[in-house]
Formats: sequence, structure tokens, C-alpha cells
Amino acid sequence: MTAIRVLLADDQALLRSAFRVLVDSEPDMQVVGEASDGAQAVELARSERADIVLMDIRMPGTDGLAATRLISADPELAHVRVVMLTTFEVDEYVVQSLRAGASGFLGKGSEPDELLNAIRVAAAGEALLSPVATKGLIAKFLAQGGSSDDGDEPGGTHAERLRALTGREREVLVHVAGGLSNDEIAVQLTVSPLTVKTHVNRAMAKLGARDRAQLVVIAYESGLVRPRVE
Repeated sequence: MTAIRVLLADDQALLRSAFRVLVDSEPDMQVVGEASDGAQAVELARSERADIVLMDIRMPGTDGLAATRLISADPELAHVRVVMLTTFEVDEYVVQSLRAGASGFLGKGSEPDELLNAIRVAAAGEALLSPVATKGLIAKFLAQGGSSDDGDEPGGTHAERLRALTGREREVLVHVAGGLSNDEIAVQLTVSPLTVKTHVNRAMAKLGARDRAQLVVIAYESGLVRPRVE
């Protein structure tokens, strides 16, 4: 078994140490480096061939948001998945992080098992992290007017790209935006999980999405899924 290579990026040394002990205790993952700012995180992601970066949003100098943009824009780091770490899950930067290319986010107060599961899920690329919370955040902030940088029309280029999807792919995308896993979508649509995975992969390819997190953002920004604000 090839261990998942994890990079820790946080300006708090004590927190990095705690994460290192936790991650290194697992037989299927290992910490390959620690960064105290975003610039160092980008450098180490490349030199240490990291699979997953646990990235704090707020760091001095180059913050986690800027670092995530740099990683997602670098073809040599296309395999790297970023999981944003935030003190509060209701954070205005979370949606920006997802747009920048993060695969999802996790609250720093999460249980150890949640953190380890998040690393495995992100490495597998099969599900969005904290789906219910992420969906709620996206709905909240898109409803407040941060839906797109593509102009005044809802969705912009994302809406144009949706035209390339088949009816089934659009249906699957709606369920992905709802935070459902492939297995859960398969039950909803009475098809096999493998069929769902195929539809998800095709939708990602057509929409230029790195992973499921990007699909969720596109679903909201295009207007395919409407935010519901309580």
C-alpha cells in the first residue's frame, strides 16, 4: 500500500505537531513536510510530492487562499488536493477557497477521526468534505451576491458549459451539489455506483472541474442549484 503523503501548512507550530502525531499514527499516511506560510506550502508541495495539503486559511505573508490558487494553477501539482483548515466552519473565505481549487474544508475543532477520514476522502477524490456544511456555506454566500465573477448574469460561463452535459449528467450534478456520495446517488437514481462515478467524471471533464468540490461551486454559480437561505 502506498501511503498518502500529507503536508501540514499552519503558522501554529503546536497545532502542526498535534496533526503530525495524529497523521503519522496511521499506517496508510505519512507527514512529508510542515510549512508555516503559504509560499513555503507551495514549495514543499512540489519538492516533497505531497498528495494532500492540510492548509490553514489564515497565515502571515502568503495566506492559504493565495497558496491554494498557486497550487491549483500549477500543472505539475495537478494531483495535489488541498483541504482547508478553518477555526470556524462558517467562514467567508471557505467559498473563495473552493473556487480557488480546494477540495473541501474542515474545522480545526473536528474530531481526530474526522480529520483522518477527510484526508482519505480527499485523496480518493470521491466525495466532498463536510458536504452539509459546505453546501450551506455556498448557499449563504452566493445568496449574498458573491455568486460569480463572470458578470451580472447568474452563472456566466458556467451556465454555458452546462449545455454540454447530458440530462443524466445534470441530474447527477444536482445530487453532487446536495452533498450525496456516489453510493447515495446510485440509490436515488437506481443505477450502480460505477455508473454514477462515470457520470461524475464526465461532468468534471466537460466543466473543467478538478474534483467534486468544484462541481458543487459550479452547480450553484451556474444557477442549476438555487441557494436556500433560512
